[in-house]
This record gives sequence, structure tokens and C-alpha cells, in this order.
Amino acid sequence: MYSTLTPDHDIVVVGSGFAGLGMAIRLQQEGRTDLLVLEQGDSVGGTWRDNDYPGCACDVPSHLYSFSFAQNPDWSRTFSPQAEIRDYIERTADQFGMREKIRFNSRLTAATWDEDARLWRLEVNGGETTVTARVVIGGLGPLNRPSYPKVAGRDDFAGTAFHSMHWDHDHDLRGKRVAVIGTGASAIQFIPEVAKDAAAVDVYQRTAPWVLPKPDRPVRPRVRALFRHVPGLLSAYRAWIYARLEARVIAFDHPRFAVFGERLARSYAARKIQDPELLEKVIPDYRMGCKRVLLSNNYLRALAKDHVDVITTGIDAITPAGIRTADGTERAYDTIIYGTGFKVTEPYSEIAFTGRDGVDLAEKWTREGTHAHKGATIDGFPNLFLLVGPNTGLGHNSIIYMIESQITYVLDALNQMDTRGAVAVDVTPAAITAYNDELQQRLAGTVWQSGGCASYYQDEHGVNRAIWPGHTYTFRRLVREFDTPNYELIPAAVPAATPVAG
Repeated sequence: MYSTLTPDHDIVVVGSGFAGLGMAIRLQQEGRTDLLVLEQGDSVGGTWRDNDYPGCACDVPSHLYSFSFAQNPDWSRTFSPQAEIRDYIERTADQFGMREKIRFNSRLTAATWDEDARLWRLEVNGGETTVTARVVIGGLGPLNRPSYPKVAGRDDFAGTAFHSMHWDHDHDLRGKRVAVIGTGASAIQFIPEVAKDAAAVDVYQRTAPWVLPKPDRPVRPRVRALFRHVPGLLSAYRAWIYARLEARVIAFDHPRFAVFGERLARSYAARKIQDPELLEKVIPDYRMGCKRVLLSNNYLRALAKDHVDVITTGIDAITPAGIRTADGTERAYDTIIYGTGFKVTEPYSEIAFTGRDGVDLAEKWTREGTHAHKGATIDGFPNLFLLVGPNTGLGHNSIIYMIESQITYVLDALNQMDTRGAVAVDVTPAAITAYNDELQQRLAGTVWQSGGCASYYQDEHGVNRAIWPGHTYTFRRLVREFDTPNYELIPAAVPAATPVAG
């Protein structure tokens, strides 16, 4: 028997980082005000709230790493630091009056689709409270679930240990012997800062990253004034940045062109490091772009310092005193810092999503691989939309462009439901299979899939589940309208007829 239950909210958005906040703002602008944002933290900001390690900054130019509908003329630098980006998100939330829509300290822990009532039942904080909604939009980014190395004894260390996402700001590194595990995007930012204070720093490197100089500089007050007062100038500058970054995709789509970037990176490393043995350690043996290309002006210089060492022998175990490597050498430390990144290919792994017929999303993705239709919808999970979902990540441009593209897709989906009298939509298995088969075919020849390395872009089977292959404007064209024929349109619930007494 169908229920006539009215949901608590028409739409629930999960997360208030760039994706969730941008979605909520655009929903409100479109007149969809019956919405709630569930935020697990005590403030907005997402990744830029959760990651505040020393040296944290963006590697996409700030004027493009911001909303097109909330441009900021006052960035202080070409690549702004974490605190300034977080402040921008906070101001944007205030500018559009979004705080009254956000329920802070509210972590979505489970979501179950009620087929009879045509709505989602959401458990918050482990069932502490419940919320019902017709539509759920996930705005959780991929950089909020820390990844740790699978190494024996990790809990046995007697000193201080923490992940870069959970930086212990009360722990004084001055005079300490510090081990850093990992050389990814976070590590190359905080290692130079750690090296300023620590007595000794050992960097445990599994795979060397390609590192290019970061064209970072202050934005002069006169330039900021021009951005504020000359109509269209900031938009034109954003377009120039976008075009310049977008041109880089050619080297990733066609790996043979990556050689030009590799030559630049080798030359840059040779200028910063004179020790031949160390130089050999920091030059990768795979195509540029297979892993995330990193930008830094001080990382290689920090590695060349006398009190910093790069260790490439694999870790055998963490011991109470420190780290033992595969060659039997044990080194003692006061502090271990994990710069080992995030669980990028396991999105929403900490939320128990249950779809139609009791299907568990985590089990479905384990069985079929993490995938979605246009990075947004999953068959068997009606009215669940993901932002920054599978295969929407980038290796060359601003993820905000992708987020805004997907927001357009979701808004049109809601409009199509209204127009066609549907209370819900569910992508067909045939559509999602066809989309992802073509996607993987396009990835096959790119550096992201065949660049000669294992990266966080790939799942345990070596399949790329993170990156969008090709130009971002191609993706925007793909999602500019909701493709209704690829969906089952689910009508509103109708109560079952009451039996007539005989």
C-alpha cells in the first residue's frame, strides 16, 4: 500500500563545500527554497575547512577556482592559501543567505529509498535524528576521507602520529625527528614547512611525483581595483586562465606530447638539486600526468637541505620507536606525518545508501565498479544526484567548472520532473552501462589510464574511476540538458484503493 507521507524537505543537499554550497545557492535562486543542507562540521568550507596543514594552498589559479556567479576580485595571490579560500566560501554563504538552510554538526550516516512513499529516509548522526526528502544531492568531494598505508604496526608507534588532514597544530615540531610518509599534493606543500622547524626530516617516497614550478605571485592592489571597477575584466581574465589550462589536456589525451612537460620538469629539478643521487630519486619513471602533476617552488629545494633525506626503500613496519624498512634498517622518530592522500575511488563509502529492492550502494559499486551516469546518477537509486561523482575529476583545470556544469544538469532534471509530472527519476541500467563503456574506451589511450603508473585515479583493479577524459567543455555540453529518455519517470505515489465491505 502506498503512503501519502509528505517529506520534511523537498530537497536535501549533503555537504557545504564548493559543491554543496553552490548547489544550494542555485536551487534557492531557482525558487526551490524547500531545502536543507546537512553539514557534518560546525562551519562551511568542506575540503578547505578540513585541510589546514602548514603550506596548504590551491594549485589552480584562484580567479578560476571560484564560482562564476560569485567572482572575487580581491584574491591576494595567483594561487591563494587555504585560509583565504575558506574565507571566500564563508563570505559566499553569507552573501547568498545560506546559513539558515544549513544544519551544522549533522552527518548523514544512512539513506534508504522508500519505494512506496517515493522519498528518501535519512539518518543523521547514526540515527540521532531522521529526515525525509524527495531528492538527495550529494555534495561531498573526494578529499575528505583520509587514506592510510596498509603497513603493519601503524598503531604501535609510541610518538605522535597524524594525517595531514588531521594536523596536530598543538604538536611542536621544533627539534623533532620527523618521518613523512608520502609525496603527494599535500605532502609537497607541508614538507618545506616541516623542514623549517624539525631537526631531521625523512621523506618516505614510494613513487616520485612530476613537479613543475608554480607561477605564484601577489596580485597588486591596482590590479585588484581594476577587477572591481572595470565591467567584464574579471570574467575575461577567468576565460583566459580557463583557455590556458584547457590547452594542457592535449598532453594527457595524447601521452606522446607529455615529453615536453617532462623536459621542463627535469630541467627544473636539475636547477634545484645538485646531488646526482637525490636527483635520480626525484625524477619519475612514468609519463607525466599518470599521477597528479604537482606545482611547487620550494619542495625540491627543501629535499636538498642537509637535514632532509629521501628514502625510497619500502616500509616493512611501523615500530614503537619508528619505522623499519624492507632492508631491515630501523630509524627512530618523534613524529610520523601521513601525507598519503584520500580514498578518491571510494566516494560515499561512509554513508549506507540503500536503493530500490534493498540494494546497498557500496556492495553494488564493489561488484560493478564505482561508476555513475554522467558522474551524477546511479541505476536503482532514484532521485539521488551526485556532484563531483565518479569520473568527473580533473588533472588539468578547475573542478569548480565541472561542479557548475553538473549543477545545471540537476536543475534541469528537477524541472523536467515538474514538467512531466514525475515525482522521481531513475537512470536505466542500459544507459549507465553504455555511458561508462564509452567513457572507459575514451580513457584507454590517455595518460591517466596507460601512463605506466598506479595512481589514486584508479581502483584496485587498475580502472580509472576518478578522471574525466578530455576537454571540460565537452563535459559541459554533455550535461547542459537532462537526458530524460535515459531515465524511468516515476509517478507520484497513489494510495491503494480501500477494499469495499461486502
